[in-house]
Amino acid sequence: MPMLRRRDLVHLLAGSGAVAVLGLPGAVFAAAPGERRLVVVLLRGALDGLAAVAPLADPHYAATRGALALAPPGAPDGCLALDATFALHPALAPLSPYWQRGELAVVHAAGNGYRTRSHFDAQDLMETGLSAKTRTSDGWLNRALALLARGERRLGLAVGGAVPLILRGPVPVASWEPPGGLHQASPEFLAALAPLYRSDALLGPALAGGLKAQNFSAAVLGGGMAGGRGFGPKNFAPLAEAAGKLLAAEDGPRIAVLEMGGWDTHVNQGAGAGRLAQNLAGYADGLDALAKAMGPAWKTTALVAVTEFGRTVAVNGNNGTDHGTASAMLILGGAIRGGRVHGDWPGLARLQDDRDLRVATDSRRVMKALLRDHLGLDLGDIDRRVFPDAAGLKPLDGLVRA
Repeated sequence: MPMLRRRDLVHLLAGSGAVAVLGLPGAVFAAAPGERRLVVVLLRGALDGLAAVAPLADPHYAATRGALALAPPGAPDGCLALDATFALHPALAPLSPYWQRGELAVVHAAGNGYRTRSHFDAQDLMETGLSAKTRTSDGWLNRALALLARGERRLGLAVGGAVPLILRGPVPVASWEPPGGLHQASPEFLAALAPLYRSDALLGPALAGGLKAQNFSAAVLGGGMAGGRGFGPKNFAPLAEAAGKLLAAEDGPRIAVLEMGGWDTHVNQGAGAGRLAQNLAGYADGLDALAKAMGPAWKTTALVAVTEFGRTVAVNGNNGTDHGTASAMLILGGAIRGGRVHGDWPGLARLQDDRDLRVATDSRRVMKALLRDHLGLDLGDIDRRVFPDAAGLKPLDGLVRA
């Protein structure tokens, strides 16, 4: 058998439907420092936070939202009341029980510490955790992993194939994508390659580790985890369910990142029903599937969903919304002190640039709280190494259960 080029072998490993080990050779996963899990969901395209969590009691809500204003609770396609001010979009109904159990919290009017309407720049900044573009090429979550890592432990997992910027950096992580990739290779074929590359100092140990990881994911997920490729509403739930099972495994990862796209609703966004509602339904189904797949491990889990920026308050000429400023964050998990909306509400009487919801809470305050209060990292280390240009931001207190 002719020797494959290294690039081809990397492609085969990446498409094998296994947990692929990235970085230096070594153990696939090691025991995490504690049993607490953290999941970060990146909502790419800019989620309309005013649609996901509607401020019904704001006196300017109905007038400023116009055709996008949601119907009140009890009406057809009506939203679901959270408290006296806010309500969930009806498509997020699967998440309502989590609110009732105190496992869902909202941080409204949240922003990521920068001002740009470019998706590309905003997503880079969201994932690096910085306020301005620099030469920094690693993600804030990889920098956080550096504070947790011991030896060759691989606690981080990218779900869906490619490792996003938020997880890139010097700390090795793993990735999993469902079967059916362009460079799909059978386990038997990869096993046959192992003797051929055993003497290769780089790919020999990496291939052996990849096969070990493949066995791990096959044992955890079984043979039924097909589909779920891509980042749309129909594909998110299978990815999230797989992530939940891998995180729940005793020797599995403890920190995972998922992605979901489709939030750039410039055209035909809809209110209680329509394009955005379909995306929200897929999103809610995915979060619910992840929680259920985790079983008892959900009690020690915190999940946070963040988007690069929000959308305009008023409807545009195409029955959609344009790039805005603040949005809403959902935080779930058995470790979360939920059943409440955290942070301040700036109101809709005065808008940013006369068009956008103003930022009241920097999202990095939420991330700092999860790193400090949930994962137990030192705040000084978080300020110096994870969010170095946001040392003045205090963690959002009261978000994590004592």
